[in-house]
Amino acid sequence: MHAASSPITADSSNTPPHGTALAELALALGGFALGTGEFASMGLLPDVARDVHVSIPVAGHMISAYALGVVIGAPVLAAVFARAGRRAMLVGLMGFFACANGLCAVATSYGLIVAARFLAGLPHGAYFGIASLVAASLVPADKRAQAVARMMLGLSCANIVGVPFATWVGQAAGWRAAFVVVAAIGLATAVLCRLMLRPMPAPDNASPLTELGALRRGQVWLTLGIAAIGFGGVFAVYSYITPMLTQVSGMTEAHVPLVLSVIGAGMVAGSLFGGWLADRGVMRAIAITLVLNIVTLGLVMITAHSVVLVTINMAFVGFAALSMGPPLQTRLMDIAADAQALAASLNHSAFNTANALGAWLGGVAIASGLGWTSTGPIGALLAAGGLAIWFVAWHTGRHGRAAR
Repeated sequence: MHAASSPITADSSNTPPHGTALAELALALGGFALGTGEFASMGLLPDVARDVHVSIPVAGHMISAYALGVVIGAPVLAAVFARAGRRAMLVGLMGFFACANGLCAVATSYGLIVAARFLAGLPHGAYFGIASLVAASLVPADKRAQAVARMMLGLSCANIVGVPFATWVGQAAGWRAAFVVVAAIGLATAVLCRLMLRPMPAPDNASPLTELGALRRGQVWLTLGIAAIGFGGVFAVYSYITPMLTQVSGMTEAHVPLVLSVIGAGMVAGSLFGGWLADRGVMRAIAITLVLNIVTLGLVMITAHSVVLVTINMAFVGFAALSMGPPLQTRLMDIAADAQALAASLNHSAFNTANALGAWLGGVAIASGLGWTSTGPIGALLAAGGLAIWFVAWHTGRHGRAAR
């Protein structure tokens, strides 16, 4: 581990005023808000498409718009606000997220919806990046991956509670109401972060140029490549899960939230597993989780025709997907030296590059007439691509003595 990585080790001056558990809860609530806002839009695609008179694949562009916002917002915000206090950053980012979701709720055209989704995505990566650094700073260094995993539990729990609830609200009261719910959770997060965290100044050497130094590191780019390609598989499937379950598996729309909850349960277990595994070897953990993604996504086409089998497999899809998060986040913090805020934020740019790539490739396959289940093999191929990049990172890192 680099000597410059001390910003992510425990710091007694950061001791939360009301205890570490409540501080982690506040951080996780932000993940819950972001996860609900990001994934609920996927479950509501048919409703949005009907309301603004476009096809489902075209409506899927609002997913890509959100992802593009993350890709652009994460590095820009992390670099521009490098000297800002971390608590202030978290509060400001969640306030902006809440406003953007409120704008989405009142948008009157497809173009405005896409624009609002782009704005909502801007704070996503920066929040997760800064929250990861804050969570890691509250615990001993050998527990940092598990602390990151606990923070990311909010994202996992969003798929058990938040996404199904928002989907149900959207189906019952209109899709706009779902974004009102997301905005409210975002505001609650901003308040809790303000109350549960101490002011945390940025490191003394923090600056936009220092943060941009992460972009000079080859291992950073390779790790981001693993996330951008390897994580795309789950989005190829998840972006079109509602029509697949209703038109292939034979479920009613009312049963879709139940499957989303099952996926979320898998994500919770996967996030905890990924954190535990990463604290025992980061690079090995990344490889294992990529293999899990290849297997579970490859089974989608086989299991999709059975309600029972597809439900079981989708739980494992969620498990495999979120198990990748903590090791990739920890790997970036380990290799970024004094540019950790940008590197940690870029991880979520990479995840949402994967989001855009997976949703786009899935839409292309469906529009080409390959069927809703074609997203499974595409997802497995993307995960395999991530594993290929992992091998390059492992090989070059081993010879450069940079791999863990």
